[in-house]
Amino acid sequence: MTRDEPTEEQVKASTARPDLGTEAGRLAFNSVLNARLPKKRLIAQGVLRTDGGRIALCELVYKQDWDLPGGIVDPGESPAHCVVREVREELGLDVNVRGLLAVNWLPPYRGWDDALLCLFDLGHVPEEVLADARLQAREIKAVHWADAQTVAERVAPYTAAMVAEVAMGAVDATAYLENSTPPEDA
Repeated sequence: MTRDEPTEEQVKASTARPDLGTEAGRLAFNSVLNARLPKKRLIAQGVLRTDGGRIALCELVYKQDWDLPGGIVDPGESPAHCVVREVREELGLDVNVRGLLAVNWLPPYRGWDDALLCLFDLGHVPEEVLADARLQAREIKAVHWADAQTVAERVAPYTAAMVAEVAMGAVDATAYLENSTPPEDA
């Protein structure tokens, strides 16, 4: 046996199942599953509305399509906390989550794996709020109030369909969507 080869005891220990009858064993088993199970990207975005049936859209530095405010949920962060944090970081605005408008499963798109998107209602604010925005220059070029036609023209197709499905954020019920439309068998 060379120095790099494991001993018989080390091999047995590395292949032994944790004792699920103990808390330490259950935690060890959970750790193994957590490391092996798939991970799905989670996105949190918000609909911030103003008069005239318009919503806030961000003109982004790194892509051509405009998008709703929000971003990728960090590990250990709730989606609602994420959208509030992202709006504060990228627009310099303090918002409150007023409800969940939709949960949207997104299939792979433009090189991204599939994801879940939580779309939150960020309420109704005066138009002047966007004039006070302090944009994070490395991410946001500008922020605009957009009507339904502008949304359809400026955002990715899946975002346009999702926003249309939730009536620009003016509905009270939470929608479950797959690729921005209600699933056929639901």
